[in-house]
Amino acid sequence: MMSKKGETDLYDRSLYINREISWLAFNRRCLEEAMDPTNPVLERVKFMAICYGNMDEFFMIRMPGLLGADVDRLVNIGPDTFSDSNQLISMINDKVNELTDGYEECWAELETALGKEGISILSVSALDPKQKMWVDDYYKERIQPLLTPLALDISHPFPFISNNSLNVAVKLRREGEVLYARVKVPVGILPRFVKVPSPAKTLQFVLLENIIKENIASLFPGLEVLGCYKFRITRNADVKVTIDEAVDLMSAVEDALDSRDVGFPVRMVVEDTMPADLANVFARNLKLRDNQVTRASDKGMMLTDLWEIAGLNRPELKNKPFTPEIPAEIAESVSLFSALRKKDWIFFHPYESFDVVVRFLKESAEDSNVQSIKICLYRIGKNPEIIRQLMRAKENGKAVSVLMELRAKFDEVNNIAVARELEKIGVHVVYGPVNLKVHSKLLQVVRLEKDHLVRYTHMSSGNYNENTAKQYSDISFMTSDPEIGEDVGELFNALTGYFGPRSYSRLLVAPLTLKSTLIEMIRREAEHKKDGRKAYIAMKANGLIDADIIAELYKASMAGVKIDLNIRGLCCLRPGIKGISDNITVTSIVDRFLEHARIYYFANDGDPKMYLGSSDLMPRNLIARVEVLFPIRDPDMMASIRDNILNICLQDNVKARVLKSDGSYVLKKRKSGEKKLRSQQWFRENIGAWHA
Repeated sequence: MMSKKGETDLYDRSLYINREISWLAFNRRCLEEAMDPTNPVLERVKFMAICYGNMDEFFMIRMPGLLGADVDRLVNIGPDTFSDSNQLISMINDKVNELTDGYEECWAELETALGKEGISILSVSALDPKQKMWVDDYYKERIQPLLTPLALDISHPFPFISNNSLNVAVKLRREGEVLYARVKVPVGILPRFVKVPSPAKTLQFVLLENIIKENIASLFPGLEVLGCYKFRITRNADVKVTIDEAVDLMSAVEDALDSRDVGFPVRMVVEDTMPADLANVFARNLKLRDNQVTRASDKGMMLTDLWEIAGLNRPELKNKPFTPEIPAEIAESVSLFSALRKKDWIFFHPYESFDVVVRFLKESAEDSNVQSIKICLYRIGKNPEIIRQLMRAKENGKAVSVLMELRAKFDEVNNIAVARELEKIGVHVVYGPVNLKVHSKLLQVVRLEKDHLVRYTHMSSGNYNENTAKQYSDISFMTSDPEIGEDVGELFNALTGYFGPRSYSRLLVAPLTLKSTLIEMIRREAEHKKDGRKAYIAMKANGLIDADIIAELYKASMAGVKIDLNIRGLCCLRPGIKGISDNITVTSIVDRFLEHARIYYFANDGDPKMYLGSSDLMPRNLIARVEVLFPIRDPDMMASIRDNILNICLQDNVKARVLKSDGSYVLKKRKSGEKKLRSQQWFRENIGAWHA
């Protein structure tokens, strides 16, 4: 751990938690929420679906790089690397197997809990005669016409198996010869959980694939069915967009998307009772190694479809609904332009309604004095009101410019469709720098007031997405500050023109000054502490991976600076190492809403600095994306955000987990006599406490 100069090497691998292991640890925390009996049962089911969906994404996005990794490429995987990629893959598989066991145990508990509420998933053999008759009819009328049995032999090409599809592998015999076949389960066309006629006040379901398995012989007349078993494969979905001078960015993204569903196989999960010879037929043809094939119980496969159960209309089994609020000072009757001329505003979603942002666009679209609207869009969701208001503004003669990031992972198709829709009516749509994703959340309205132009600006940690704004906790900021407005206007010019070094007086912009300025502020706290002045750092983010940032935090800790980090997801910093990180505490909150806000606070010897925005502390944010952090300049607003958002998160002792130096997380223990503080509940009960 010592460098050649005898100093501590703060880049030593032992000081970092591997990012893949940290990723899986986050999924463990989600699993804990699914297992928590204090959560309503359908909320637990939702977390179960999230867990399995997260695992799918891990194998689609992270594992392909590891499977193809060599020693030189491993430097790109994270600050804690393995010289042998097989060693890392083995460790990952061990963690995945532990999680899979946890999923199955949790789902068994949830089935029991659901049963007590009159919701049951039945085996076909458990159906009563009337239900069995109904299922037989459903199979003949709705399922069988959709099925295509595919033989696996030398006269038939091995079938393409689509990403994350559910399949049934069939072992057959004809005149002593063993044969194999595959049937795709039409999940998506039909529900995975098929509702069968049920007694009053109950809901009973049968799994779609179990109906198919029960009737599999009908697809292979004249053959003996020796067995049929579920399986699914996961493919590489980490598409790479290749740009050359002959194509535009949209065409390049569309070409890349064509390869997503046909990426190389990464993992196969088979039902635990599947015979080895049958599993080997698929593994061999898919070119999968032994460590890429795992087994799961009948009920432990493809639990992403539990969203169907989580969405049942049983409100008494879900979190109590609450109504987001809007401050009285900016009620519907109040012009937002008038309010913003008086002072800046922050909004903490979903506790405060995202409607205020939509309303800002509505007012801008209808206001005859508004000259132009510019906005950066990353994830916008389906059928967004935001887009309708941008179109309305264009119809009303405003100059509307939209920077649409086409490469937002898994949102590319939707973003391309919306971009084309906007272009058709004359909105100026651009896609940003070819080599950088634009992840900034920016909206600027230019309005003519008394013969001069005034810029009104909205910035946020979250997307312009009305759906996720109800599920993610984010902070947004509205201001008429001319310096902020000038910076944002300059950044829009860079994004629509040619992106490169420019001067910004207030904003921190990645990949230009954001990382270096954060490092400067961390170092300044260390110097304050060394000189006996007040020093403290608190950060709230989704991820902390960047080795340079972590090394600077280690240095500040070694100088005696107290550092509190609230990192929801990946964290490669290893806290609690004596003499290095023993002044650093890391917590993670997993609760009803996805923690998504970013806050960076520095005490600075009584002249505190605070930045909010879209950027996490990860290399992709700091060097591969256009990100923006904006300052909170009003002292009262800063103190209110610090005391009534940031500190509340840091004080959470109900849903917060503490990161240990070995990379594990444990629920935060309350001190003797300490009251419970569940931050998200506190925010719901104290809406608006963060307004200065």
